[in-house]
Amino acid sequence: MAKRRESGIETVASMPWHAGLVLGLIVFVGIRYGIGWVFASSTNPLLAGLGKAGAAGSFAPVAWILLFGCWLGAVLSFFRQRHRRRLLDAQTGLDSVSAMSWKAFELLVGEAFRRQGYAVEETGLGGADGGIDLLLRKPGKTVLVQCKQWRSKQVPVTVVREMFGLLNHHNASAVVIVSTGDYTADARGFAMGKPIELINGNQLLAMVQNVQTVPAPVYPLPASATNTPPRPADDTPTCPSCESAMIRRENRRTREAFWGCPSYPRCRGTRAIPQG
Repeated sequence: MAKRRESGIETVASMPWHAGLVLGLIVFVGIRYGIGWVFASSTNPLLAGLGKAGAAGSFAPVAWILLFGCWLGAVLSFFRQRHRRRLLDAQTGLDSVSAMSWKAFELLVGEAFRRQGYAVEETGLGGADGGIDLLLRKPGKTVLVQCKQWRSKQVPVTVVREMFGLLNHHNASAVVIVSTGDYTADARGFAMGKPIELINGNQLLAMVQNVQTVPAPVYPLPASATNTPPRPADDTPTCPSCESAMIRRENRRTREAFWGCPSYPRCRGTRAIPQG
């Protein structure tokens, strides 16, 4: 099924709210004054006549309507942004994530990536788009994301294959699949060695908690230790990214503990601490 068409207000609402305010002013000035000035400078009698009409205020109603539309989109963007932030900051565990609606789940995942510096386009909230729920963008990088709110079953290899097949079509650099559950062995085997990241429920929870939390201060390592990760104690896990011994941190809002990389924010590796 093709992606739905968005109205002009919805398009503005998908932008940062302050961008909608600025766009409204630019459109208003351009139509209210700019078009009349351009037409009045023309040697074509018809365009010159339109320019005189514009100077007399004939384009003002259109300019005001478009200004109102842009600012309405900016207001919607502001409240949606606040909703996404509250949604993420309110999560306390996988139970609360699994209990939310699928739309809220996609908003939660998008906000978690947004706080990691990505520009996020929510493509799946109005219907199917070839399995793509989110588009993540950074300079020179586009990532396709699919969200699976499946806690009771594992994501099969067919889902991973379908997403990987969309990589070249969308000229993307990577694929991410986020699930509240886990993945089959075949799915993980297919993803190995490919630009595919499979995020399970515990990893998602750790990612959410990581962007909820004010990180602990990072102290520089001695020069002799900069190239050698510290050895962990017997019960201390290593960072999945840089293999340093992780440190115990606490979520500022929920007081739940988790393992974090001591090199944050240079390295953002996290591991969940099993509850109970």
